[in-house]
Amino acid sequence: MVVERQEREVMTIKYLVKKAQRGDEKAFLSLFHQYEEDIYRTAFVYVKNQNDALDIVQETAYRSFSKINTLKNPQYFKTWLIKITINAALDFLRKEKKVIHLKPEMTELIPTQEIDLSLSITLRDIMENLTEKEKSIVLLKYYYNHSFTEISSILELPLGTVKSVIYRALEKLRTHLKEEDICEN
Repeated sequence: MVVERQEREVMTIKYLVKKAQRGDEKAFLSLFHQYEEDIYRTAFVYVKNQNDALDIVQETAYRSFSKINTLKNPQYFKTWLIKITINAALDFLRKEKKVIHLKPEMTELIPTQEIDLSLSITLRDIMENLTEKEKSIVLLKYYYNHSFTEISSILELPLGTVKSVIYRALEKLRTHLKEEDICEN
């Protein structure tokens, strides 16, 4: 039953992508709205600011609509959108050349599941110690559950680089958590 539902979802996505590729704006908007929250969350991780994150969502919508014809595999629409979001966020940061540190009052990005909010804020603070490449790989691996091979393809990096970057990033996170006395040995 779950497999049938997933197959229907994939077929719907493929159908809507094909319609969007023929210029159907409603089909594109229907697809885009399914992933808008994920796009916002991804953008927010990079820019730490609701307004800038919303600008990146808008930029992602524009870029993805204008480039929908370049999507070869419709079943990877979400992955394709997240890649566009990451690139738009990195472009924004390069353009603005500013870093906005997360402040406790800036908690617009509240997880959908019930978790310890102080731990969530601490984890976001710790993520700030990662480079943009490390942050991208950690997000794709642990937030979006992509395999190393998929991440390699999405970010256009060699598989070995993806693996070494993720292990380096995880070691940085572990070290920071131990310093903050949050993580056990």
